[in-house]
Amino acid sequence: MMRIRLRFVPGVDVEFVDRDVAIRQVGDFAERGTRFPLVVYGPEGCGKTALFRQAFEVLRERGYSVVYISPLEREARDRLIATDDFKPKLAVDKLARLLTRLTGAVGGEAPAALVEYALNLITWAIRRGKRRIAVLADDIFKAVGLDKAEIYVKILLNFIEYPSRPVEKIVVLVGSSEGETREKIGRHRWSHIVAMWNMPREGFKRLYDQLPGEKPPLEDMWRVTGGNPGYLAKLCEARWNVEVFISNFIRERKLRSFVDRLTPLQREVLAEAVEDPDVLRRRLREAEDKRPMVDLINRLVEENLIVDYLPSREPHGWIDEPPPVDRELGIGEFFAWQMPLHREAVRRALEAL
Repeated sequence: MMRIRLRFVPGVDVEFVDRDVAIRQVGDFAERGTRFPLVVYGPEGCGKTALFRQAFEVLRERGYSVVYISPLEREARDRLIATDDFKPKLAVDKLARLLTRLTGAVGGEAPAALVEYALNLITWAIRRGKRRIAVLADDIFKAVGLDKAEIYVKILLNFIEYPSRPVEKIVVLVGSSEGETREKIGRHRWSHIVAMWNMPREGFKRLYDQLPGEKPPLEDMWRVTGGNPGYLAKLCEARWNVEVFISNFIRERKLRSFVDRLTPLQREVLAEAVEDPDVLRRRLREAEDKRPMVDLINRLVEENLIVDYLPSREPHGWIDEPPPVDRELGIGEFFAWQMPLHREAVRRALEAL
C-alpha cells in the first residue's frame, strides 16, 4: 500500500505514519462494504483527515470509485478529490468549474454547495454502473450546518440502501469532531458511530521525528498534545511557544467568560475534573438535581473541550487503537479531555478568577 504524503505545515510535508489498525479496518470495510454510514468521531486535530486521505488510496487500490470531500480544507485543491473514473464527469460539468471558483475561500454557501456536488457525483457513478463506490466525507456537518447533520446522514444511508442501480459494495465514512452532532445523529438508527483518538505514543514519535530543525523534546510535546497531530502542527507554526499558544487559546475560546458564567458548584466540579475527567460522571450520578451537571457537561462538549461517555475499550467501538486510561493526559475511563492543552487552558481560566 502506498503511504501518502501530507502537508503538515507550509513548507513541511510528512509521510502518513502509524494507524496500522485503522488501515486494516478500512481494508475490511472494502471487503464487505458498510451497512450504515460509519461516523468517525474524535478530538479536533486527532488525524481523521489524514486517515481519510490514506483510506482514499486503500479503497482506490481495491477497485473502488472514490469521492473524498472535505469542504473546510484550507487549500481549495484538497476539498474535492475523486478517482480517475470521475474525470469525464468533472471535465464537462460546468458546476465543477463554478465550485472551483466558489471555494477559493471558505465561507458563505460555497462549502455546502461543494457537499451537494459531491453527492451528485455519487449519483452519477451509480447510474453509470460503477460496482464499487466509496464516499469519504470529512467535516461536512460544519459545512452544511449542524442542524442538517441528520438529513445528510439519511441521504448517505439511502445511497447504501436504495441505489438507483444495483451495486456490489458501498463504503461510506463520515468524519466529525462536533459533540453536538454525535448526539443528534445518535438519536436515529441511520449510522454506526465509532470513536477515534489521538495518536499512540510510538506513532506520534514517528511523526515527530519527521519534523526538521530544532524542536522541543519529544516528551514535552507528548505531555502537552497527548499525541494530537493537528495541535503539534499548530505548535510548530507558533514556533513551539506553548505559553503563547495557551494564552491565545483561552482568548479565542473565551474560556474566562465561559468559566465566569458557571455557578459556584459547576466551577467546583470543573476544577476537580481538571485532575480527573471521570469526576464529571461521578458527580452527575451522585447529584439529586442533575440539571447543573448535565448543563456543565453539555457546555464542555459543545466547546469541544471534552469527550463524554467514551465507548468501552472493545475494538468494535473504535477506529484504530482505543486510548488507555491515563490521568496524566486527562483520559479517564468514561470521560476525557480532548487533549492536555485544553485541560491546562481551563485550569488557567479557573485560576484567573
